[in-house]
Amino acid sequence: MPQFPVLRLKRNEERRLIAGHLWVFSNEVDTGATPLTQFKSGELCEVRSDRDKFLGFAYVNPNTLICARILTRDPDHAPGKSWLVHRLQVAQSLRERMYDRPFYRLVYGESDGVPGLVLDRFGDVFVGQIATAGMEAMRAEVVAAVEQVFKPKALLWKNDGGARELEGLPGYVEVAFGTPPETVELIESDVRFAIPLMGGQKTGWFYDQAMNRRSLLKYVGEKTVLDVFSYLGAWGLTAARAGAKSVVCVDASASALEGLQANADRNGLEVSTEKGDAFDVMGAMAAEHRKFDVVVIDPPAFIKRKKDIPKGEAAYRRLNQLALQLLAKDGLLVSCSCSYHLSEESLLNAIQKASRHLNRFTQVLEIGGQAPDHPVHPGIPETRYLKSVTCRVTPE
Repeated sequence: MPQFPVLRLKRNEERRLIAGHLWVFSNEVDTGATPLTQFKSGELCEVRSDRDKFLGFAYVNPNTLICARILTRDPDHAPGKSWLVHRLQVAQSLRERMYDRPFYRLVYGESDGVPGLVLDRFGDVFVGQIATAGMEAMRAEVVAAVEQVFKPKALLWKNDGGARELEGLPGYVEVAFGTPPETVELIESDVRFAIPLMGGQKTGWFYDQAMNRRSLLKYVGEKTVLDVFSYLGAWGLTAARAGAKSVVCVDASASALEGLQANADRNGLEVSTEKGDAFDVMGAMAAEHRKFDVVVIDPPAFIKRKKDIPKGEAAYRRLNQLALQLLAKDGLLVSCSCSYHLSEESLLNAIQKASRHLNRFTQVLEIGGQAPDHPVHPGIPETRYLKSVTCRVTPE
């Protein structure tokens, strides 16, 4: 086995790692013994305590606050293609237990023991995202492992996310192998969706909301539904298939709404669409006194960093207040947040403040999280990010 440089921690700084966390912060490193400047970005290393206890193999980025991420704690098996093959097989065994079709998030970073890597599966086409310099350095091994384990027709890298900037990585979209189709098709809740790969948002689909969308089914029969931040219509078309009386979908992207309408036509479903900024459209609807039995708001992350919390919390309060203004008497609100930095308590607080401002009485019926193909690592709170709150709202 090759020898790797050592990253040594300060005294007592190994406790989080021993408890299960995978991240090493730069202020935990004994830079006198092992200067971070001696490491190349993405380089593999051994992480050791001040007493020379082996804590794991990791990759390093000396230029970031999270300067190392543990890959394996097995001292006899260093990270490489064989390690990745094992990780992929373990991840796949979980998804096969839960899903009868090959459409899911196959690898969810730290929660699947592969920090910095996301792989979404669309049948025999895979879409991947790499968020860290260490995983970027292992990209060739990732490709080889995916080919060996799954033998898919194609793998597409959508490495254009903002997290790469923090790691000093350029953004790009490129084909790793094969010829990905322009669109792939998946089925969710008996609705057939065509998903654009190259031009779609993130990896093309938001698998994390699948269970929450399924929970919506029992509430929408013969109801009027508003789906805000609709993208390709996952919420709205699910409601239409479940027997909603009418569905209105709102999104700022013309191409997303075109794709949504094509998906509606593909399934023989009727929806109407409105293009525009969600806050502006909802404000105009409120001014026109439009009402819906069910309003779903599933926005992008308003809070991406801690410093964004005050501004982001205000945006969530405003968004929920607009949604409540559009609810008919005894209506249903589904309010979501994918911002890790917005706690479940804060989301509930935003809903409650909005309802009190409008003299409404709100009852929480369900609180949901991300689907099980996005498992939560119990030692890493950051892996739990998605919140979905279903509320009944009545006059005071």
